[in-house]
Amino acid sequence: MSTSGNTPRADAEPPGAYRPAHLAAADTATATATEARSTPRHPAHLAGSATDTAASPDQDRQSETTAPGNGKWWTLAAVCFGTFMLLLDVTIVNVALPDIQSSLGSSFSDLQWVIDAYALTLAALLLTAGSLADIFGRRRLYIVGLLLFTAASALCGASQNTLMLQLSRGLQGVGGAVMFTVSLALLASAFHGKDRGTAFGIWGAITGVAVAIGPVFGGLLVSSLSWRWIFFVNIPVGAAALAITVLRVAESRNPKAQRPDWIGFVLFTASLSALVYALIESGRTSFTDRLVLGCFAAAVVLMALFVVLELRSSKPMLDLSLFRLPTFSGGAIAAFGISAGIFSMLLYLTLYLQDVLRYSALQTGLRLLVLSGAILVVATIAGRVSSHLPVRFLIGPGLALIGIGLLLMRGIDASSAWTHLVPGMVVSGIGIGMVNPPLASTAVGVVPPRLAGMASGINSTFRQVGIATGIALLGTLFASRLDDAIRSAAAGGPLAGRSGSLATAVQSGQVSAALAKLPKSQVPIAQHLAAAGFTTALDRILLIAGIMTLVAAVASFLLIRTKDFHTAGDGDSAAGAEPA
Repeated sequence: MSTSGNTPRADAEPPGAYRPAHLAAADTATATATEARSTPRHPAHLAGSATDTAASPDQDRQSETTAPGNGKWWTLAAVCFGTFMLLLDVTIVNVALPDIQSSLGSSFSDLQWVIDAYALTLAALLLTAGSLADIFGRRRLYIVGLLLFTAASALCGASQNTLMLQLSRGLQGVGGAVMFTVSLALLASAFHGKDRGTAFGIWGAITGVAVAIGPVFGGLLVSSLSWRWIFFVNIPVGAAALAITVLRVAESRNPKAQRPDWIGFVLFTASLSALVYALIESGRTSFTDRLVLGCFAAAVVLMALFVVLELRSSKPMLDLSLFRLPTFSGGAIAAFGISAGIFSMLLYLTLYLQDVLRYSALQTGLRLLVLSGAILVVATIAGRVSSHLPVRFLIGPGLALIGIGLLLMRGIDASSAWTHLVPGMVVSGIGIGMVNPPLASTAVGVVPPRLAGMASGINSTFRQVGIATGIALLGTLFASRLDDAIRSAAAGGPLAGRSGSLATAVQSGQVSAALAKLPKSQVPIAQHLAAAGFTTALDRILLIAGIMTLVAAVASFLLIRTKDFHTAGDGDSAAGAEPA
């Protein structure tokens, strides 16, 4: 389960709301919105480095149109419908993956792309979509995002093969990037004063509900109808959000908005895509394969070109000077670590519950409540505590708890029950709940208000990059260890000659079909080999994910500094920033 980062532009930064982070992968939604209690202070070296010049309040209000009736509450309804649809979709996809695999005959790498196609397009477009919204209008872009996401959901549900599903998921990511970018900007432009706190409180509650019910609701749809309905359910929700937006939501834009950095967008997208492709393809072939090595080289070259371009640009898509701030860098590392660790692991934990322990999608969703329930409860508490406690004491220790939780899940074998995972899931859920509420403040709390949108977008982008690369890397290591474990265990036995095909069947979710081709006397042996190989590989990547998260915990704790955050009354305070 991952959450997607929401990235309103700098002129839309709501002073008093944390943005949710986007789970996928997987990516599974775990964010919560809480009121910020302080006004950030930015270091002197950033005072003159504006890259996103915002309009004044008066200029921006002149660009807005008055919505019929009580428009601001209709805006809240439209944004809540859209946010609920986005976060629910992310959380319910995981529990449907085994059924998708079986229905479409997908390979293990195919499943990785079902998640990564969404994460890649989302990560690539978060910053660019904000620029387009400033130019063409936030309401207009929100409508475009709703149309794309809803149409892509229908295509996902109607997919007849894995490629169609992957392409449709990529289109979903495009719509999702636009919606996540614009949603909070619409709220910030509609609400002011005390009403703004109320609006963001309601919005935060909606994100919490989506987190909590997503796995169960998804499991219910898959078990009672089919996996296709996890996508079809978006159609009526999207239609309702679209109708409200068209009829009731007011328009707003930034009259001084700059054109998007299209060259930077292309270079960043191509580099990230090459990297993820190389990681996934290496699991199917090897790290020394010519195509894999070529893609790794292309990723490095393209990213180097992107960095050079951003450093030389007067209006960069990604202001690299922000990373001179230790706290900003620490927040980016934390965002990447939480996604590459626990959120990437959810794909493999779901496959374990369904493919090895043979739980239905609904039964799997109910068991994942152990994790999402802990997230929801602790996030609520952490959101309140964060106004009194330095965020480094929430983010660093929270990531450490996630890493410890992943390590506690280790030790599983072919005879383990699902309850073996419970302690680790509870500890990880507590850690996620501690990290998510204050994480956004590490991005926006150390920069001038005019850069808050870009800062939040960068943090959210790191989350999506963490999901995409984490799933790809862990999947490669998983596939390699699974194959080795089954071949080793089968050596010298009656299934020695079938170990390769059995490993392939386990990765593709076709174990039942493979067992049907074996003599009855060999079926129990094959079942044990499949379960033992899967748990051995899962145990290995739990170790890798745990170590990555612990490293991120140490780095973020050392880098995040309380003195980097600004206080009310300092220089470029939020009070002087435009509301939307």
